[in-house]
Amino acid sequence: MNKAVVGSVLLFLLFVAFGCTEKSKTVFSQEDIHIVPQPNDLKLNQGAFEFTPDTKFVVDGKYAEVVNFLREKFNRSANWELEVVTAAPANNFVELVVDTSLKEEAYVLEVSREKVTIKAKGYSGFLYGLETVRQLLPVSIESNTLVDAVDWVIPNVDVSDAPRFKWRGFMMDVSRHFFGKDYIMATIDQLALLKMNTLHLHLVDDQGWRIEIKKYPKLTQVGGFRVDQEEKPWNARPTPELGTKATLGGFYTQEDIKEIVAYASSKGVNVVPEIEMPAHVMSAIAAYPELSCFQHQIMVPSGGVWPITEIYCPGKESTFAFLENVLLEVMELFPSQYIHIGGDEATKTNWKVCADCKKRVRDEGLANVEELQSYFIKRMERFVSSKGRTLIGWDEILEGGLAPGATVMSWRGVKGGLEASEAGHDVVMSPTSHCYFDYYQGDQNLEPLAWGGNLPLSKVYKFDPVVEEMTPEQAKHVLGGQANLWTEYVPTEAQAQYMTYPRLAALAEAVWSEKEDKEWLDFSRRVSSLFERYNVLGINYAKSVYQVSMEATVLESGAISLVLESEFPDSDIRFTLDGSPLTATSEQYSSPLTIDKTTTIKAQVFKEGEPIGDLFEKTITYHKAAGKPVTYINRYHDSYQGAKDLGMVNVMRGSKNFHDGQWQGWLGDDMELIIDLENPTEIKTVTIGSLENQGSGIYFPVGVEVFLSDDGNTYKSVGAINRPYAVNSSSELKDFVLEIGQQSARYVKVIARNLGTPPTGGGSWMFIDEVVVE
Repeated sequence: MNKAVVGSVLLFLLFVAFGCTEKSKTVFSQEDIHIVPQPNDLKLNQGAFEFTPDTKFVVDGKYAEVVNFLREKFNRSANWELEVVTAAPANNFVELVVDTSLKEEAYVLEVSREKVTIKAKGYSGFLYGLETVRQLLPVSIESNTLVDAVDWVIPNVDVSDAPRFKWRGFMMDVSRHFFGKDYIMATIDQLALLKMNTLHLHLVDDQGWRIEIKKYPKLTQVGGFRVDQEEKPWNARPTPELGTKATLGGFYTQEDIKEIVAYASSKGVNVVPEIEMPAHVMSAIAAYPELSCFQHQIMVPSGGVWPITEIYCPGKESTFAFLENVLLEVMELFPSQYIHIGGDEATKTNWKVCADCKKRVRDEGLANVEELQSYFIKRMERFVSSKGRTLIGWDEILEGGLAPGATVMSWRGVKGGLEASEAGHDVVMSPTSHCYFDYYQGDQNLEPLAWGGNLPLSKVYKFDPVVEEMTPEQAKHVLGGQANLWTEYVPTEAQAQYMTYPRLAALAEAVWSEKEDKEWLDFSRRVSSLFERYNVLGINYAKSVYQVSMEATVLESGAISLVLESEFPDSDIRFTLDGSPLTATSEQYSSPLTIDKTTTIKAQVFKEGEPIGDLFEKTITYHKAAGKPVTYINRYHDSYQGAKDLGMVNVMRGSKNFHDGQWQGWLGDDMELIIDLENPTEIKTVTIGSLENQGSGIYFPVGVEVFLSDDGNTYKSVGAINRPYAVNSSSELKDFVLEIGQQSARYVKVIARNLGTPPTGGGSWMFIDEVVVE
């Protein structure tokens, strides 16, 4: 029996069962259920429960607050004041039942025609059961204004659910750019929707101190503000002169913090404060120079700082007195068991020459400044532990030896987590590869400026806090995982939302759902429904997942095979090859395309007949060297091989994402190669495509030269471009075009000269994506 027939039969049965005087209910299928994160166990039954103005919430007084968010949603969207009672009526009610046999945060949801029952051990379990009910309701429940003609029904289901990990976190960097209290609370709402339970606030960094400390008022008076240089690139902002008026910034008063913490508690979210030390503290030193080794007067930096040498002096007792006083006030405000102290990226140049630090090293019998950092962290850990709390820090706190009670947050890959868990320490996994939301999530040419790297939704979804190398005993020390939004390149709340959603949904499922229950195709269906909620909520979520990408392969015939795809499987991709506009009636992509001439491709994902996501438009220059044999005299680096031997002639151009698989890289070396055109060929121009991203150590060639030969032995130079090094704070694509007139040759030799050693020292990368011969 087909789906349509089944649906008709079920609808008829419901009509008979409810009687002809009652409004008919929706018939649900498994495809109608879009819960994120995926519950552990869900059974769909026949029938539905309908919310009406008379629906009651049956709640013990202890948990009365937990139902308020759903009551408020019905009040705004349906103009209903749903009543809370302590005794159940005959039917039409939602009841919360305490079940002490369930685990913490677990819940059981049972929906029938007469009632909805949520069983849980405590507050969080009830909250998550109600959040599941919220996601079963029509998306109109998210409306802030009255919505007409909505059937407020949910399917009859049995759900048994519990989280895989107890730390399901999201970090917001409010130091680099400050976000107000209301935005923090809105973020907490979204964490609760996705059953995430930890908000990590990065309250302190070089560029801003964001929490009021009453004992040290200058921390916010001075450290909370910087000179406004937002019009300049983050890493190209000069150091302001002492005394320049600082106007950009802000901070949370202690009353703000109390309000945030209380609101988070009502949403089942624990707020973990991070007070950086010993580095990333120039905002504190600007306020109190005596905290540093040499007590220099400095300004709060307006942008990037590297290396970070102005850090706390661990040789002075006054430094530790300051930090203990700060943490005492912090711990009064935050009930969190965990207190994050940062601990990352401390350049210890000053410690090596500071008299106080050298004395501390001697007095404590330390071997070097790495052990001095360990002394620093261990001392702070003893203080935090003495107050009944647990110290947590980035994986650099492992250096020189880890404090016995510390927990490690592993960000530089998984190595820190492996090392700490092997030593018996708890860990939170937060590797850059899967958890850094300041990375791009789509085509860099279409996305807002970001830190770098590429972290699409599908890759976030693959995140697993337990890595293969861990033993079962080590896995027991994995508390969970966390996404991090660093905000150097995120100046506004709208952009913060764009970088966060929907990737947060993928992370939420990665840390809640059992590994074997995860399936990308199913998630892509469910998260699409979440987008509809974001639309109603006015959340500026990224649609990068709908972007079309293209992969090219050179065929034996010399033609190019093109594969079009988006992250969501089975997307409806429409395309044109003649440059004409795209419409819903344009040809639908179904199999690889073959081209053998210069072609402009337009492609876009369509949904329900409407375009969605960005338009993909690319001109494939089918040039005379396409697919021809290439001999590398100086071969590319193993780390950046592009399309290997065809990389320079596969007609695919690289993007600003240097990990996109199109770039070939040379580290400190020149590129030298020869292209065999196989027959004497008329040539007018040779173009060499290159990328510069100085922040990542990638520099344009300082010169390119082209040689031609008829026999492959004797070459003559036919053109050269010299380009001296110049400071460039942006990521930039550049074609070096050599007009060589009308010449004939079989062999083309190209040399691109590497900068060699950049001003910052070390070796320079040179990236080339194509040699175009026309």
